[in-house]
Amino acid sequence: MKAVRFSLMPMVALGAALALASCDRKEEPAGDAEGAGGDTPRSIFQEDPAEGGKGVLPVPQLPPLETTLSFADDTSDLTEAVRAELATILDSQQVDAGGRIVLRGHSDSVGSDEENLEASRERAEAVRDFLVENGIAEERITVIAFGEQNPISPNALPDGSPNEEGRATNRRVEVTVETGRAKREQTLIETLTEGEEESDAAAASSPARKEARNPSQ
Repeated sequence: MKAVRFSLMPMVALGAALALASCDRKEEPAGDAEGAGGDTPRSIFQEDPAEGGKGVLPVPQLPPLETTLSFADDTSDLTEAVRAELATILDSQQVDAGGRIVLRGHSDSVGSDEENLEASRERAEAVRDFLVENGIAEERITVIAFGEQNPISPNALPDGSPNEEGRATNRRVEVTVETGRAKREQTLIETLTEGEEESDAAAASSPARKEARNPSQ
């Protein structure tokens, strides 16, 4: 009996050693995974989820430039302040991007509708001429005259007397330099103005119009 007990002991010891070795092997992958996850370099750029994590997000588009030029003195002359503002616009990234430039002229309510419409147009055209003189292609510029219809301040006080400060504020030109971002919705008068420009251009290029201009050919 003693001989049998002595022969089983080495087998028991061998089994225990194998069990310990198996436990050590199972614990190693967890440590390796943690080490791999912690040591792997990560990009500092944000990945685009739409592309399955490949590549980086595009650079944000340049926003439109919008500013208002004051013609408080009730003329179409460009003051030094307006010229300085226009110089800033000319030096902007939006102008360099080459998009359309929209000039919206406005007036106060003094005078007839026709007079106010013409006054607002003259102010916008004065701004256009300055831009063209300083290197902007005229075909990039759209002039829209609103007259008195879009005031940003009351033209009269509650008692009906003139609001001189409000009227001065309403005499203005709004400048928009468009870029790749979504454009604001056009007003009805802007849509009609562009439609008239396209109709005039189409009529000018028609064969009948050309023959009328050159009857000898």
